Amino acid sequence: MAEVKLHPDWLAAVGGEFAQPYIAALKAFLAGERDRGKIIYPRPRDWFAALDATPPQDVRVVILGQDPYHGPGQAHGLCFSVQPGVRVPPSLVNIYKELQSDMGIPRASHGYLKHWAEQGVLLLNNCLTVEAGQAASHQGKGWETFTDAVVAAVAADRAPKVFILWGSHAQKKAAKVAGLGAGSPHLVLRAPHPSPLSAHNGFFGSRPFSQTNAFLAAQGRGAIDWALPENPDVAAE
Repeated sequence: MAEVKLHPDWLAAVGGEFAQPYIAALKAFLAGERDRGKIIYPRPRDWFAALDATPPQDVRVVILGQDPYHGPGQAHGLCFSVQPGVRVPPSLVNIYKELQSDMGIPRASHGYLKHWAEQGVLLLNNCLTVEAGQAASHQGKGWETFTDAVVAAVAADRAPKVFILWGSHAQKKAAKVAGLGAGSPHLVLRAPHPSPLSAHNGFFGSRPFSQTNAFLAAQGRGAIDWALPENPDVAAE
């Protein structure tokens, strides 16, 4: 974890977490996995990419994912997003279908969501690493405690935000955050996960994108441009 530098504004918000024993245990676990020859996704410099792309003062929307994609070349630190040139995963295909139904925005030909992140959409996974080919392999190792702290810090800021919670994992995580309870200034949108296994149980037709923009506009925080550029610039990466 020493090779990754967190955005300074996030360090101010959650930097104290790095002094906690669970972080030392997580670091030892990840080092041990690498020593055993395990391949870990995403690459270390992308573990905190969601936080680097969206500083805390810029957050207007939070979308919570579960784990990074565990296939080669997919994960780059933003939940649901994949690198340009990588096939769009099924859950993201369904997200694009709902976006088109909700707002009339045609489906993008790629799955690179950094355009959203740069507008204040925090694309945060519950766990920030995974073993190649082994879904959920790093659950329970400490990442959840860290990302709980991130969500709590975002919710504690009273500037109105939208929390988009798809599936039981995201909803259970947010349920633990005091700032999302009664009297919260934030809008919380809940729906089934966009996975092909559950999308037809209420994800389709949930209209999260138009609801988000209507709320942000009403709060004077501006709408999100959900349309993705056809030729995303990844030169900096």
